[in-house]
Amino acid sequence: MAVPIRTAVAALCAGLVAALFTTVPARAVPNEQSKQNVWAVSVAAHAPRARISLDDTTGALSLSVSRAGRTVVEPSPVGIVTEQADLSQGLRFLHRKDRRIEERYRTKSGKRLDRRIRMNETRLSFATAAGTRLDLVVRAAADGVAYRYVLPGGQGDVLGETSAFNLPADASAWLGTYRADNEGQFVRYTAATAPTGTYSDQALFATGGGYTLLAESDLTGAYSGARLAHDQGTGTYRIRLADDRVRTDGPLATPWRAMVTGDLATVTRSTFTDDLAPASKVADPSWIRAGTALWTWLAGGRPAGQSLAAQQAYVDYAAERNWPYEAVDAGWYFRSDAWDTTDPDWQTNSWMPELVEYARAKGVGIIVWIHQRDLDTAEERAQWLPTLERWGVKGVKIDFMDSEAQSTLRWYDAILPETAAHHLMVNFHGSTIPKGIQRTWPHVMTLEGVAGEEKRTNTAAHLTTLPFTRNVIGSMDFTPGAFQRVGLRPNSDAAEVGLSVAYESGLQMFAGTPESYDARPLARAFFDQVPAAWDDTRLLAGQPGEQAVLARRSGDRWFLGGLYARSAHTAQVPLSLGPGRWLVETIRDGADGLVQDRRVLRGGDTLSVDVVANGGFAALACPWRPGLTTCYR
Repeated sequence: MAVPIRTAVAALCAGLVAALFTTVPARAVPNEQSKQNVWAVSVAAHAPRARISLDDTTGALSLSVSRAGRTVVEPSPVGIVTEQADLSQGLRFLHRKDRRIEERYRTKSGKRLDRRIRMNETRLSFATAAGTRLDLVVRAAADGVAYRYVLPGGQGDVLGETSAFNLPADASAWLGTYRADNEGQFVRYTAATAPTGTYSDQALFATGGGYTLLAESDLTGAYSGARLAHDQGTGTYRIRLADDRVRTDGPLATPWRAMVTGDLATVTRSTFTDDLAPASKVADPSWIRAGTALWTWLAGGRPAGQSLAAQQAYVDYAAERNWPYEAVDAGWYFRSDAWDTTDPDWQTNSWMPELVEYARAKGVGIIVWIHQRDLDTAEERAQWLPTLERWGVKGVKIDFMDSEAQSTLRWYDAILPETAAHHLMVNFHGSTIPKGIQRTWPHVMTLEGVAGEEKRTNTAAHLTTLPFTRNVIGSMDFTPGAFQRVGLRPNSDAAEVGLSVAYESGLQMFAGTPESYDARPLARAFFDQVPAAWDDTRLLAGQPGEQAVLARRSGDRWFLGGLYARSAHTAQVPLSLGPGRWLVETIRDGADGLVQDRRVLRGGDTLSVDVVANGGFAALACPWRPGLTTCYR
């Protein structure tokens, strides 16, 4: 019996949805029961899969994500509202365009320097009854799904998004209460039990389909920063913008709403938010060099910031340790009789040129702190940045932006090319979080946007959550190594050493005093070895809020950092570094201070480490050969 043509066509369309698309345009699949048109986007059979639906009755769009057939994000509203149109409803489908994205790029910092992108992209075009156009662009990769809105000019200002993420109510959730400086503590809830409020948009959830980290990419002054708004009792997290009105003066492509998705190891080593961002705008990045730094704020405070002699002593110590940078914090350009007041004659009165020359002779580069208020106009930047370059300063630590409003993001847009033009690396404090900025502007070595070492309220659970939340999306200036802050930090000395590896930062700022390092020679020697740029990153063991053990490779050596928020125990860590024999040198807490163990293990063996309560460890591993007694160089 012949198959009816209509049935055959329906079966063919259903098959197209189930199959992976290539660059061949695909058609919507009508669903008679729900009166929806449905489109699917994926890059591989077991990769995250986006499903976009248009309700024929309401004209509203929704997007869901699954992985290996299991739900990651439930159908969630998609839409944007402008002065001219409500583009969250009343939409009709126009056409679809698909393309394959394959790129390679190299960074100057991050989880690995060499990156490769493989994504599928679908652009779905819609229009309202009045003819207002909306394009929804969806990308899917092996480690995530993202979407953005593209609008033509003439739509007026953006008044908000109806975008939201619906998570299963019982999904585990690790959320940081929103703060303008992005320094909220991460706490575990379920998606529904989290208190009513606003949260950082870097929120981690564990669902039946795996882990998903919500994030944002390609955020510029063309738009406004996002946070998550939540009502207790639901699994819905709505996008709320920093501005009630986003100014637009032409066509608009909004930032990517990203969902980094996979098992915990995949999410942890993902570069998805960088991969979504525009390519580097720095034509010659040869002057950009990641490295460790002796940071002087927690080491010396205000007195050190206003003392050339103190800073020269820090330079001496950095040179002795072969640490490439010394960071001078607040005070160096303030009036001596009025803290926090800029000396109007700083260009002629400052001792900074003398310090830079002193440090250069010893092979140490100088990073300087500057308050954002001193760089908030084009005239100020035209005074400061060329002067610092002429003096030979290597980088700037800019502090106290404390906003993701459109006006502040436009300031970022202005200063990023200017600092690049003057060959100044950048560390942003009191700032936004990376959101792809380090791919586009590789001289941005690190950003704070974290409740870091300066905080007195951190918990061990918070510290073990950061590798799976904040640090997933880019470099994080936590400033480890503050051994002198005993009683003000929640972890042990060995865990503090481990932070230098567990937390990635293109400028790894060590926050301790020379005296505290000298009192812990094993920690000091390990810091001498730690690089700040990595060839690869792997998660060896982890559970947010409980434990995090990361391995990062530089050349043929692997550095390990382990953090724990639990009682004393013997940790069992899979040594998943590769085949062959490895010499592993471990630093742990002992009864009388730090202790070092050496052993030879095979790849795939278990590394056993005795860990104290809220403790951790650090380790260095290298290929073993007969006669080799240390991995240190």
